[in-house]
Amino acid sequence: MAITTKPDSQYDALVIGAGAAGLFYGARAGEAGLRVLVIDHAAKPAEKVRISGGGRCNFTNIHTRPENFISANPHFAKSALARFTPQDFLDRLALHDIGWHEKTLGQLFCDGRSGAIIDMLLTELRETGGELRLSTSISEVARTDAGFGVITSGGVVEAERLVVASGGLSIPKMGATGLAYDIARQFGHGVIEPRAALVPFVFDGRQKDDFASISGVACPVRASNDRAAFDEAMLFTHRGLSGPAILQISSYWQAGEPVVIDLLAGLNAVSALTAFKAEHPRRSLASAMETLLPNRLVALLLERGDIPDMPRMADMSHAAIEALVEALSCWSVRPAGTEGWRTAEVTAGGVNTDELSSKTMESRLVPGLYFIGECVDVTGWLGGYNFQWAWASAHAAAQG
Repeated sequence: MAITTKPDSQYDALVIGAGAAGLFYGARAGEAGLRVLVIDHAAKPAEKVRISGGGRCNFTNIHTRPENFISANPHFAKSALARFTPQDFLDRLALHDIGWHEKTLGQLFCDGRSGAIIDMLLTELRETGGELRLSTSISEVARTDAGFGVITSGGVVEAERLVVASGGLSIPKMGATGLAYDIARQFGHGVIEPRAALVPFVFDGRQKDDFASISGVACPVRASNDRAAFDEAMLFTHRGLSGPAILQISSYWQAGEPVVIDLLAGLNAVSALTAFKAEHPRRSLASAMETLLPNRLVALLLERGDIPDMPRMADMSHAAIEALVEALSCWSVRPAGTEGWRTAEVTAGGVNTDELSSKTMESRLVPGLYFIGECVDVTGWLGGYNFQWAWASAHAAAQG
């Protein structure tokens, strides 16, 4: 349905979504001389930025490369990522005197609170002439002679470019909606089925009870399936498994399939157990395993039969030690599902990249229509990669 109401305001670019990608696009487009309006139905901007990284915003990762992203088209992200790198974002932080530090695996965090990043985004938007309207809902989007017309709770807005940066479905309590997918479908775009990613696993039956019994226990593991493997920490919870290794592999998980956990990742467990046997032949296998794994986990594995009840290490052959290590290195679990959108850190799937320009993020079907950030079928690993995609895709669209 065409919008015939006279617009209350006209802009070069209208951005739907005041998150990381939307605000960053607004400032970059403003630098290019465009008159920009950013709107969002939320009362506050960039709430995902605010809560990320424990409140310190894990804003990028120095190891960013296309292989750190999941997409039906693994080549799509290459162009945008190459043209706006983690160093480019660090250069912007330097302009605003925002301190940062590196944690593990190339993850970069603010020295102070994540509010510094939000302040930077808002300041740059304002200084480049951009406008921001919050608590503004959308009831209709349509093509017009001038580009696009959008009926909002604050009136009709018309713009030559429409930039959709409203994110995915993760964390609905913060206002996540499927608006981006609705707009994509309205204009003929395909949408790769969205699914919760970077999300804890849940279990049922005995496994749920077992894992709940040691809730809070964590240990380094390798979590893997046929498509990926991650060496990070795993955490037992009241409902199942979480921790960085589990969140990472969840993005590659398909319902019904098992996940292989190497409980002894990074350990020369055969040598360690053999040495323990030589030094303490009268002590139990359980006591030997407690030198490698958390005590409560060892007790659970013993109760489940994953570790044999061997009172004396002297009675355990070298072959038995090797067999045990092999079994604990291939500890298979089958999740009943995930925690879903409630706790998912990001959305996998999204607007089909086959119908977008990888250089500009512009629709190949509708000139002037752009999709950036989480709503696109590009999903990063845990550790700052998704923010880097937000910055890079926004930069690409603004340059375009």
